[in-house]
Amino acid sequence: MEPRGCPHSLRVLLLPLLLIGVCGFFQSHAVEVDIKDSSNATCLYANWMMRFLITYETNTGDYKTTTLNLSSSVTHNGSVCGNDTQAAFVAVQFGEGHSWSNNYTKNNETYQGDFVTFTYNTNDTAVFPDAKRKGLVTVVLRDPMPPIQLNSVYVCHSTDAIEAENVTQIFWNVTLQAFVQNGTVSKKEFRCSADTPTSAPTLVPTVANVTTVSTTTLSPAPTTAPKPVEKPAIGNYSLKSGNKTCLLATVGLQLNVSQDKPLLININPKTTIADGACGNTTATLKLNDGNSTLISFAFVVKNTSASAQKFYLKEVNVTLLNRLNGSVILSADNHNFSKWDAFLGSSYMCQKEQTLEISEDIQVHTFNLRIQPFLVEANKFATAEECIADSDLNFLIPIAVGIALGFLIILVFISYLIGRRKSRTGYQSV
Repeated sequence: MEPRGCPHSLRVLLLPLLLIGVCGFFQSHAVEVDIKDSSNATCLYANWMMRFLITYETNTGDYKTTTLNLSSSVTHNGSVCGNDTQAAFVAVQFGEGHSWSNNYTKNNETYQGDFVTFTYNTNDTAVFPDAKRKGLVTVVLRDPMPPIQLNSVYVCHSTDAIEAENVTQIFWNVTLQAFVQNGTVSKKEFRCSADTPTSAPTLVPTVANVTTVSTTTLSPAPTTAPKPVEKPAIGNYSLKSGNKTCLLATVGLQLNVSQDKPLLININPKTTIADGACGNTTATLKLNDGNSTLISFAFVVKNTSASAQKFYLKEVNVTLLNRLNGSVILSADNHNFSKWDAFLGSSYMCQKEQTLEISEDIQVHTFNLRIQPFLVEANKFATAEECIADSDLNFLIPIAVGIALGFLIILVFISYLIGRRKSRTGYQSV
């Protein structure tokens, strides 16, 4: 999109206006996406401005904050309006390999944003001249936009910002309508809460008012406390080999997509389908939540003596998908686990929460886990071998009870001695 020029009457004010970002060299360019359906009618319309503040590590180990603005050339390849489905997708590409996208979903009455995905390229030396980490970095977070009534257009002139993974995404002058009906953008507006008559003018962040940080430690910006996420529901999963059950699993699963500012996603067992394969020495359990998440667990048998063979978890893979077109948003795997081990013919159990570190960006949390990937008999779990966390708890309970009984016995004994002493004092001869 071509940059918006400044009116001639404002040119004499150009220098001071640069400081507040009304127009000028440092202003980010507007994005306009007008997606047409098969009949060439508008089915999704969006017009907005945005820029990004990114804190990154330099080659010297310091941290700097840089500003990434949209260039004058922005494409929107891959955008889909989704009027025939329950999901729409807006994707924009700009600069040296940078991209931004958002999923939108609808029900019978409303639509709203889903996942915001921002990818920046630290090989862009104009923006990241001394970045230590080279290549593409992807940040995924939920869109805080509230539900909007269908056939209404969302409007927000005020500045809004969302933060995750040392990235602040800043938006203003937003006009958006997903799932446009009859090819015409609605005149019925849903205004954001910041756009009120009493709102003070908002200062749009620019290069002029961005502070560059250069320090050996990165001080996190103050944020509001995140709303606690409930523990995931417990799911029961199984695999069959022919007519015989060959793998059983009971577990609650939760994804942590970011360690710095968690995006916690609970896997819903009601919509999750189990797939995979069983073998004599290997087994794989694949879980597809039917929405946008794929998780697979690979188990192997240790090369020990035939009479004392054990299995263990060796690999975990997590993939987040664009729920509209199935493209991969984020993927990570770890092939070096040695967890959840138990003897063949037994099951592994751990009621305590456990954390599997898949990568720097993805963790898997498990709750109330019980798994048996080999030698399942009669569709039932075999005797369980408990994890250390559970066995410690079971070990501590009788100790605590024993200590309490010990104190009680001591107290009774002391009371007995005191009572006996008083009794002897009462019968002394005179």
